[in-house]
Amino acid sequence: MLLHLVAEFDLQRDVVPWLAARGWAAALDTSENSSALYVVNVERNGKIIYTWKGNQRNTHIGLYDLQTKQNEHLYMFERDLCIISCSVNNERTLLAVSFRQYTEEERVSRLLQSVSKYLTLLIEIHPINNVRVLKAVDSCVRVQFLYPVEGRNTTTGSRLLLISEDKYVEQFEVPVVAEEEHKVVIQNPGQLPRARVADDLIWAQWDMMEQRLFYIVPKESRSTLKCVQFYPDENFNSILESHLDISVNGTQFKLVNFGYNYCEDEDVASKSLNLQVFTSKAGGLCACCSLASDIPGEIRYSVYFLHKGYNKTFTVSLERTESHQLKEVAFMNLDYYVAAYLPGQFLHLLNIQHPDLLCYSLFLTGEDARIDMLHNCSIRSPLTSTVLDCHVGSMYAVSISDSALLQFLQKSKQDSERLAALHCALLHFQHTEDLEMQIIWWISENLSTCHSFDPIQEFIIASLYCRMCPETHNLDKLLPYTSLLDWIGIIPGVTCATDIISLPVLEFQNSKGFWEKLNSNLESVKYAEPHLHYHNNVLRREWHNLSEEREERKTTAYLRNIFENAKKVLSHLDTWDSEERLVPLFQEEDYQQQLLMGLMVAQLKDHLMRHLQYVGKKKIDQIVLDYVANLLNLIHRIMKEVWRRYELHSCTFCFDERGSAGEFAVFHIMSRILEAANGMCMPLPPGFHTLHLGLGVRCLPLHTLLHYIDTGVLHLTETCVRKLLKDLDDTEENEKLKFSIVMRLPETLGQKVRQFWNHPINANFIARKYVKLLLEKLENTQCSRPVPERPAVPVEFLPLNYLTNVLAEIENQGVHPYEKQDHVNVRFVEETALKHTMMLLGLKYS
Repeated sequence: MLLHLVAEFDLQRDVVPWLAARGWAAALDTSENSSALYVVNVERNGKIIYTWKGNQRNTHIGLYDLQTKQNEHLYMFERDLCIISCSVNNERTLLAVSFRQYTEEERVSRLLQSVSKYLTLLIEIHPINNVRVLKAVDSCVRVQFLYPVEGRNTTTGSRLLLISEDKYVEQFEVPVVAEEEHKVVIQNPGQLPRARVADDLIWAQWDMMEQRLFYIVPKESRSTLKCVQFYPDENFNSILESHLDISVNGTQFKLVNFGYNYCEDEDVASKSLNLQVFTSKAGGLCACCSLASDIPGEIRYSVYFLHKGYNKTFTVSLERTESHQLKEVAFMNLDYYVAAYLPGQFLHLLNIQHPDLLCYSLFLTGEDARIDMLHNCSIRSPLTSTVLDCHVGSMYAVSISDSALLQFLQKSKQDSERLAALHCALLHFQHTEDLEMQIIWWISENLSTCHSFDPIQEFIIASLYCRMCPETHNLDKLLPYTSLLDWIGIIPGVTCATDIISLPVLEFQNSKGFWEKLNSNLESVKYAEPHLHYHNNVLRREWHNLSEEREERKTTAYLRNIFENAKKVLSHLDTWDSEERLVPLFQEEDYQQQLLMGLMVAQLKDHLMRHLQYVGKKKIDQIVLDYVANLLNLIHRIMKEVWRRYELHSCTFCFDERGSAGEFAVFHIMSRILEAANGMCMPLPPGFHTLHLGLGVRCLPLHTLLHYIDTGVLHLTETCVRKLLKDLDDTEENEKLKFSIVMRLPETLGQKVRQFWNHPINANFIARKYVKLLLEKLENTQCSRPVPERPAVPVEFLPLNYLTNVLAEIENQGVHPYEKQDHVNVRFVEETALKHTMMLLGLKYS
């Protein structure tokens, strides 16, 4: 089970024992009174209002405080009533109650046609005193007190919303005064000021935490979603308007989170609009709607990602189609996800923050989708990550289980499941050492099973996104969150249709919090969101250009600045302690990798400066350095966990024996890290190529090793080649290896390390190279001076004598290719040639 539920409140556990202790629970024991105790509302401050029938069929109203775990009796009616709606103000001095006095049959049978069916009262309860009738009508009315911001008390009055089935909402101002002995009474109860909030609505939802009213007004062609924001200063205004292609023809009036009416007719509920609006902390705004389907065994629902400007309609083919099990989809708000849940069938976790790619939403069936505590669809989501089961009377805190998610990741067989689970683990959960370790271990085992994405790339990019984005507002819109540009896979049993919709219109001034974030999201959509994310196309092109022009541009101011950036990055790397030094990475200079580091810093800085100018240059410099340093640390983290898993040691970097199976596995993973880095144009930690080459020498046969070098999988580094030439003795096999390596060295690197192999083969190669370079210099030069004197050689060999004369003349003209190796000169060439000739003739050189 992926979703983990913890019961925060349960009527049987938290209320019934309290009722029993006071002698009020006797009437609850009979089966015909199953509706005698039920929840009617959840207030903003976490207080739960419930009602029950007493021994004399009196109707009681009580309150449970989630923080103190205490119950409180609020009021009692001396008759049997069906409570429709109830709300208490923040100070618990006023109680608003709406109830049904009689059913239609009772009214006719008792000749009570003149008596209104529903009554709405405002009651003073501190202490219990006056009762004020607000409404006496034949249409159902819901009540809801507005709550001030946290920590602010309103001793002068309260504000109360009345929502009528006659399709209007109005606000009552309820001024109060304190009399003797802390008695609170309503001031001028006969003249309560009121204001119209909304008219002609067909659906409404209350957001208790943020004090917002969402409602839908039907139009001729399409419906309009609106939102009214209530403020602590007793003002309210319409702040949002968005057009939705939702048909409301023939639907009944529907209210969400305005209390929980146990008396509601199920036939009416089935004909009403099953729609809920959810918001997220990151400024996400979604409207989730269950749609009718003409095909048996098929469920349809739409999610309007209003902050992104598109709608996704999902069609699910059910595995089992027992008619008694098919009910409407229930929606739950998990902040980062919206859950669409059909008990016994499926659980669909829809990613709110990144809904563009279907592979980042989890679709579960069978055991994974089962939620033990929720067996029907009578559930509501009154708060983020909270579910209320209205029929049972239990409220649960809902979260995604990290252990269940990792188990799901381990057993997943399809790339869509792997991507969704990996994305959830990396971006939804707080990163811990243990979580990262388990993900890295999974990656090391599944490198070959993921076909449509690279798990190493996804781990690095998503981890960087998660670490960096909390630092600065709007940074999440500029940094990449995935390595994928597109995804064309499918989810078995699910089809998805995407439609572009018009963006919501916001009307607010100086509003902070959610509205500011939503407005920022809408602005990013207007300015073509995909282009805001940082890409590596320009970085790759510039890196290749500078790599090819190394000799010509290495002293320019531009390159000096690039390498200065690289030095700053390296200084920001985590200090690798003795345990982390388990991976024998050498702190060596790597021109290509430092060039790439510096370029990434420069280009990422330019990208952020274009969109985050208000942050300031100093802050952006720090963000960029942290980003690149964290990238290198993540690669090192992967290597450290892999090293530890395969129980390798730092002494692995030696060539006196062949590599183990564990070393070969690590070499393969390092090759995939290199492939992932090349694909995303990411730099690698200092010493990566040296360690990779060292493992390659230990693990690969010679022909495979040379093939990897020739194709660029392995990079020859000074540290590794020097160690190889010095540590290996000159057996026939080792000579072949050394010579093959020496022949493949770039000229600059070759001049540095060939001197560490004192062997005729190496001397012969150096001499040939030296002669070739001198003769290339001679190409457009003619000998015009007499042959200079030179030391006598032991044997006169006329062809060699002529060659050395020519070379000596070139040297005397100031040409010396090997300036840093004084021993490589004409004399060296001469002696090497003679030694090689004598060896071939089988003669002894003396």
